Amino acid sequence: MSGVKDPFEILADEITLIRRQIDQLQRTSLDKTEAKALNAKVVQGLDGMSKVGPAVQDRIENSLLTVATDLRLHAMQAASSAAQDAIHEAHRESMEASERLLSAAGEARRQAWRYFGGFWVWLASVGLTGALLGALAVFWLQGRADAHKFGQNPGIFCRSAGGQVIPNTEGRKFCAFWIDQPSQSGN
Repeated sequence: MSGVKDPFEILADEITLIRRQIDQLQRTSLDKTEAKALNAKVVQGLDGMSKVGPAVQDRIENSLLTVATDLRLHAMQAASSAAQDAIHEAHRESMEASERLLSAAGEARRQAWRYFGGFWVWLASVGLTGALLGALAVFWLQGRADAHKFGQNPGIFCRSAGGQVIPNTEGRKFCAFWIDQPSQSGN
C-alpha cells in the first residue's frame, strides 16, 4: 500500500493513542499542567475522530459507487458478448440448414430429371412452347394484316366485316359500323 493512511487506520491510531494516555493517566497522578495537556490531547483526539467519521462515510460511498459502476459495465459487456455469440451461432445454424436444403433441392431436381425423361421431355416442352408462341404470333399478325387490308379496300371488306356502305350528301360512300343497331322495322 501507499504511504497515505485511509480513514479507518487514522481512527484506529487515534483510539490506540487515547488508550495509552488513559493507561498512563491511571498509573500516574497528574498535576494541573499535565491535566490541561491531557485535556488538550483528548479534545484534539476527539476533534480528529469527528473529522474521520464523515471521511470514512465518503470513502465507503465512493467505493460503493465505483463497485456499482464496474458491475453495470461488466454486466453490459457480458450481455453484449452473449448476444454476439447467439447471433453467430444462429447464423451458423441457418447457413448449415440452407446448405442442407440446397443439397436436397439439387437431389430432387436430379431425381425429377431422371423420372420425367430428362433431355427428351425438355426438348419436347421447348418445341411445344415454340409452337404455341408461333401460333400466337401468327394469330396476332393475321389480325393486323386483316385490318391493314380493310383500310386499303374498305368497299370490298365493309359488309363482310359487319359494316354498312352509306352514301353522304356529296354522293360519296363510306363504311359505317353501328354502335347501337337501328331497329329492323321495314327491311
